[in-house]
Amino acid sequence: MLKIRLMRFGAKKRPFYRIVAIDSRAPREGKALDFLGYYDPTKEPALVKLDREKILDLIRKGAQPSQPVLRILKREKII
Repeated sequence: MLKIRLMRFGAKKRPFYRIVAIDSRAPREGKALDFLGYYDPTKEPALVKLDREKILDLIRKGAQPSQPVLRILKREKII
């Protein structure tokens, strides 16, 4: 099953996340199928950049967003 979820980058206590499409069985830092945007919670306000068209297309094809990604998508008014 295809999931849309966060992939963690950054230093210790300085997280930076990429929003990716990935197989649900892959590890958090596994190989992503597609890069959909990024999320930086350390900035004020949190920095978010998303590829709206790719995300909507993947959701139409059956990809399931994780709970944190779903909150980000709702906050950015994509869903």
